[in-house]
Amino acid sequence: MRISLNWLRELVEIKQTPEELAQTLTMAGFEVEDIEDRRTWASGVVVGRVIAREQHPDADRLSVCQVDIGTGETLNIVCGASNVRADILVPVASVGTFLPNINLKIKPAKLRGVPSNGMICSLKELGLPTDVDGIHIFQNEDLQLGSDVRPLLGLDDVVLDVTATANRADALCMVGIAREVAALTNAKLSIPEPPEITGKAAPGLNLKVEESKACPSYIGTVIENITIAPSPDWLQQKLRAAGTRPINNVVDITNYVLLEWGQPLHAFDRERLKTIGGSDNITIGVRFASAGETLKTLDGQTRTLSTQNLLITAGDKPVALAGVMGGEESEVYEGTQNLVLEAALFDNVAIRRSSRSVGLRSEASSRYERGINFAGLETATRRALTMITELAGGTIVAQKTVDTRQDPSTWSHTISLRLDRVNELLGPTRADDDADMGGELQASDVERILTALGCQLTVSGDKTWNVVVPPYRYRDLEREIDLIEEIARLYGYDNFCDTLPETAEGGYLPFEQEMLRKLRYAMRGAGLTELIHYSLVKPGEERQIVISNPLLAEYSALRTDLIGGLINAFQFNLEQGNGALNGFEIGEIFWQEENGLQEAEAIGGILGGDTSVGRWARGGSEAPMTWYEAKGVLENIFQQMSLHVEYQPDNRDPRLHPGRTASLWVGSNRLGTFGQLHPQLRREENLPDAVYVFQLDLNVLLDALDSEEILVPGFKPYSTYPASDRDIAFFAPIELTVAKIERAIRASGKDLLESVELFDEYRGENVPAGQRSLAFRLVYRSNERTLTDKDIEPVHQKVRDTLVEKFGVNLRS
Repeated sequence: MRISLNWLRELVEIKQTPEELAQTLTMAGFEVEDIEDRRTWASGVVVGRVIAREQHPDADRLSVCQVDIGTGETLNIVCGASNVRADILVPVASVGTFLPNINLKIKPAKLRGVPSNGMICSLKELGLPTDVDGIHIFQNEDLQLGSDVRPLLGLDDVVLDVTATANRADALCMVGIAREVAALTNAKLSIPEPPEITGKAAPGLNLKVEESKACPSYIGTVIENITIAPSPDWLQQKLRAAGTRPINNVVDITNYVLLEWGQPLHAFDRERLKTIGGSDNITIGVRFASAGETLKTLDGQTRTLSTQNLLITAGDKPVALAGVMGGEESEVYEGTQNLVLEAALFDNVAIRRSSRSVGLRSEASSRYERGINFAGLETATRRALTMITELAGGTIVAQKTVDTRQDPSTWSHTISLRLDRVNELLGPTRADDDADMGGELQASDVERILTALGCQLTVSGDKTWNVVVPPYRYRDLEREIDLIEEIARLYGYDNFCDTLPETAEGGYLPFEQEMLRKLRYAMRGAGLTELIHYSLVKPGEERQIVISNPLLAEYSALRTDLIGGLINAFQFNLEQGNGALNGFEIGEIFWQEENGLQEAEAIGGILGGDTSVGRWARGGSEAPMTWYEAKGVLENIFQQMSLHVEYQPDNRDPRLHPGRTASLWVGSNRLGTFGQLHPQLRREENLPDAVYVFQLDLNVLLDALDSEEILVPGFKPYSTYPASDRDIAFFAPIELTVAKIERAIRASGKDLLESVELFDEYRGENVPAGQRSLAFRLVYRSNERTLTDKDIEPVHQKVRDTLVEKFGVNLRS
């Protein structure tokens, strides 16, 4: 928000320079992004009178003017403006004057052979916006020649560009900033108190508020016999300083009150409302739009409305987008004689949704979205009506109100505050002379600060108070901690000491964080890059949770898994020429069940890139990753985590190859899924021949890792005796999994069997139909002696017998 210091001085005493005030506001949480010193824009520019004007002898568009600036010497100035003439008062920049907005220093010059000793200025050349194409002409004939033009144009001012935090809706107006400056600098406030306005129920005006929750209060005032004209200079200057373009006196007054009090207002032309409503008896309504309704707003655009748009209607026909922008058909214009002034409170959520649905934000909507002071509606209305009667000559004939607000006693609330809690959280203050500790905040400090903020304090006990929050701060001062924050902010954050705990202990990570760090380390070590995707995706899947108020239709649902996003990332990297992607992601997934909405953390990954460093040995061609290589990457990660995982055939996910997909199990708990992408999906997405994905349930993984043997591995003595290995080969049914075979071998080998490793699989010639040839290497070792054939053969034969009896395999060796 742009803050004019001239305007601010009318509301509060300013004891500091603009730079000091900017520093004070910034340290208090109101960041000043820019200091616009307008005093430099027209330094040296004075009031002059054009005594005579003649046509330039060699140029049709130039005039030769004789200008008096009160120095006793007439200046000869060549001017190119079409509106220059004799006997007018104008701003004149004499020789030596610098105009920073056009980066020009005035020097003596000759224009087409005629000397020129100065420049008659337009408002644009002085940095002010204007619709006039030419020099500026002062309308007041009583101006003293040679006097400074800056007070006349509002350029004797400094403007601060202040950013208020989202919780400080009260600071989006001049009165709010004035209150803040008064609290920070202990200055005197001079906030205007508008006089009471008496209004009768209007016989020609009815109010019909259908949505009392969205519009808890609406005040309609009928004003007759107004005169539309330009606003006085002082009002225009204030609006321009605030970045608002003056339009006419009525519209400027509504904008002025918005900037001063933070309460949006809107003026309707009464006769146009009658025409739109089709009756002399106007009924102003507040309702939500029907889908497909249209409204042409003041910016000239016809907007198609939805059921989220709150409307102001006349005779049930839309005339304004409530709290956002008025309609063009009912706007005030040069011929307006009678007004209906709207002053209303709208629900912040309703206005936020309405504004977003049509892609339109305004000064009014930005304030309604943050929350308007319930207690300030009548004050702002009286202020606007007083100004309209003074500046537009209007007569207030009637006023009607619909008010469903709660009792005024609920507009503020009481918070209990403890001095001990204040000092416990904020710590000791600095001494006045150095950075050493000076002590604690005293009760007088707390009372002074909170009273300056407009709070009322009542002592409720020993070093405790009941604090009544003013209505304009009821949204952001809700708890004791909020009051403590305000005390710290106004006392000055830099006035508190930096302290450390008296005793320091070594820190540690919670189990979940430690395991996640270890897991990320293992995955990065396996060559995977961590990815992060939005949790918002396109709608259309089963069990999806759809968002009711999405920012974009393409991202209006929550993801049900991580695999979809990983496939898109893989495809995007290929399209960008970055090659195949090996990556993983840890994130939340969401879905619906009969008992409600569900949320869980998952780990997903995608593999498919050539992991070799150079391809020269293959003639520059890529080697597609095999299923076993991809499985080996995952197993390597599990090995790093000291986790034993079994693989079982699975075909539940239609995106995965039905013969190359496995479910992963830790004991009796399903850990997740690993598999190759389905060939049809691969062709549709134009992906390489072999792409593999996996998704793991993080909760199951963490439960499996939460084991004493994994967290604190014990020392296991190794054998000093040599190992002896035996191979076993057999034909087994294809549906018989290697995991089952390994379990049976380990159970039969018992203590002597050290390891089991599958080293060969063959399908094809000389292998019976429906079967495959498997070859395992069994390593036997004892911790007590060197094993002989006599020790090994009985155990190895038991393994062979178990495989034949349990699975019916056909032994080959």
